[in-house]
Amino acid sequence: MIPVTKTFLPPIEEYNQWVKKVFDNQWLTNRGELVNLLEDRLKIYLNIDWLTITNNGTVPIQIALKLLAKGGEVITTPFSYVATTAAIVWENCTPVFVDIHPEYLTIDETKIEAAVTDKTTCILATHVFGNPCNVEAIENIAKKYKLKVIYDAAHCFGVNYNDKSIFDYGDISTCSFHATKLFHLAEGGAMFTKDKDLQMKLFYSHNFGHDGPLAFHGLGINGKISELQAAMGMAVFPYIQHIIDERQQSVDYYNSVLDFSCLQKLKIRENTKWNYSYYPVVFQSEERLLEVQKQLNELDIFPRRYFYPSLNTIPYVDRKSMPVSESIAKRILCLPLYVGLEKQEIDKIAGIVY
Repeated sequence: MIPVTKTFLPPIEEYNQWVKKVFDNQWLTNRGELVNLLEDRLKIYLNIDWLTITNNGTVPIQIALKLLAKGGEVITTPFSYVATTAAIVWENCTPVFVDIHPEYLTIDETKIEAAVTDKTTCILATHVFGNPCNVEAIENIAKKYKLKVIYDAAHCFGVNYNDKSIFDYGDISTCSFHATKLFHLAEGGAMFTKDKDLQMKLFYSHNFGHDGPLAFHGLGINGKISELQAAMGMAVFPYIQHIIDERQQSVDYYNSVLDFSCLQKLKIRENTKWNYSYYPVVFQSEERLLEVQKQLNELDIFPRRYFYPSLNTIPYVDRKSMPVSESIAKRILCLPLYVGLEKQEIDKIAGIVY
């Protein structure tokens, strides 16, 4: 079987070495030695000043919305994983959708300003497939209307834009360390900000609001990871460059063998150091996509329709037409991409995807 992705698993003996340290310490959770060590290593690797690791990639979005959106209207993209919209609704805010750019697939910054009302408190945009939004334009709009900016950067581990980490943009950025991501803890995530006051609020918010064992800064939830999750992160960490390099080789090979006269590939924003996190292609019609998907499945090859359906059409939001997002969502398919994918397997896929 060729799945859309495979979790990168480090050598089990290397993972077991970190697990043994957890057993030796007899400290399983509540920010033990490995969590702190992993955060320190990630800060150096990503060239950022601050991050807090969380138990998944959705909790940081919820915390960010709790702190910044204040129950107001949140301008957002309809083309993302459902967690982006679900978090807005979960936090008793109102998603206000803005259509996407037809090539970059990120929120169309030229349409954001028209969506601002006196109830707007925040912009929550997704760097889709690790492809940066137009962060400069979004920042200008946010300053003009005194709005906060949250970036769902779930796909963005290792992405740089204009020679700095994509996590340095916005008031808060979030990332996923889910098993399907380039860097993973089996399940996990992280939140990032440069603002010192926000750093403290984000940190205590993921730890029940604690200020020491007996006092509280304010409201919080449990967003912590265990030492066993951190052990997985420590075991995966040395292989990050290997993971990215192998995926780049597969992307380059896809680019060399696919026929783009009838396919659209993702346009990566200028001045971006991309991480090769996904390989999406857009077909000329949904009918063609379904035909190709069926043929691949019959050969035990399983691409995936990221992101379908367009989020403005899901049941718990007010539906408003988003023609570009709805069209792309019906026609986009992510092809298999992972460490260990062979060239002959890509040839097999390319022979059907044309």
